[in-house]
Amino acid sequence: MDGIFVVYKPRGITSHDVVYRMRKILNMRKIGHGGTLDPMAEGVLPVFTGKATRLLEYALEGEKTYQGVITFGAQTTTGDAEGEVLSTSPVVFLKQEKIDSVLRQFTGPIMQVPPMYSAIKQQGQPLYKLARKGVEVDREPRAIIIHSLKEIAYDESTLTIEVNCSKGTYIRKLAEDIALACNMRGHLTKLVRTQVGEFTLAEARTLEEIATDYTACVLPLGRAVQDLPLLVVNNLQGRRIAQGVPTTLPNLCEEGCIYRVETRDGILVGTGKCNDGRVRALKVINIPEEEAEVNESN
Repeated sequence: MDGIFVVYKPRGITSHDVVYRMRKILNMRKIGHGGTLDPMAEGVLPVFTGKATRLLEYALEGEKTYQGVITFGAQTTTGDAEGEVLSTSPVVFLKQEKIDSVLRQFTGPIMQVPPMYSAIKQQGQPLYKLARKGVEVDREPRAIIIHSLKEIAYDESTLTIEVNCSKGTYIRKLAEDIALACNMRGHLTKLVRTQVGEFTLAEARTLEEIATDYTACVLPLGRAVQDLPLLVVNNLQGRRIAQGVPTTLPNLCEEGCIYRVETRDGILVGTGKCNDGRVRALKVINIPEEEAEVNESN
C-alpha cells in the first residue's frame, strides 16, 4: 500500500496514536504523518504509507491553515485548555478597530518565541520535558510567516480566528500573543487544522471510515508533489535518473529547481534537482521498465 490518507484526527488523541491505529488497519509498519497536531487539536493529518513516506518532507514544507478559538481572561502553562492557569486578567470588550489592528500586527513575516511545551530541543533535551519539571529557559525567536490572519467570530470572551501560516508556527503561542496585544491574558480552547499544503478538510476521512474501506480513501502518492514543476521523460531517461545518473534534458528551469519527474505514461519516477544543466535524483519512487525496441524496418 503506497499512498496518502488525509486523516481527520479527532480531539483527545496524539498524532502518534493515529499512526498506530493506521498500522493496525493496514497491517503495515512503514507509515508516517505530515505535521504533528497537539492532542487537543483536530483536523487534517496527512498520513503517508509505503513508498509515499519518501515524500513526507514535501508535505511538511507546505503552508497550513487553522481555525482557532482564543478565550480571554486566563493564560495557561501550555497555552491551551489542557494546561494549568498561570495568570488571569479582566475580560474587556474589544472594538472592531482594535481587533483589526492587532491582527494586522501579526500578519506577514514575524518572529515568534516557541512555547516551552514544544518538541524543540535545547542542549539535546525537548523543551516540553523541561517544562514538565517546572523549568523555563530562554528560547531564541524563530522567523515564521503568517500569510493571512482574519477574524471569524467575536463574542467578547472569545475570538475565533483563521490562520494561514508557514511551517514552524505555534498557534498556541500566537493566541497568547494576540491576547497580550489586546491587553488581556488568553489561551487556545479549540483548534481545527483545515489544510496542510494541498490536502484539505473536504477530503479528510475519519479512522472509522478508513477502517471500513481503506481502498476508497487512499490518494495517489503523486499528490505530495503535485505543486512541483512537472518534468516529463521517456523511460530510458527516467531509468537513468532513478539509478542516480545525472541526465541532460532540454528546457530545464533555473539552477536548483526541483521537479516532479514522470514518464510519458504518467508513472511517478520521483523528484529531481537541476544542477549544471542536468537532472539528479532526490527521491526515487519508481524505476521505469526498459522501453521495448521498435522495429523500424520497411
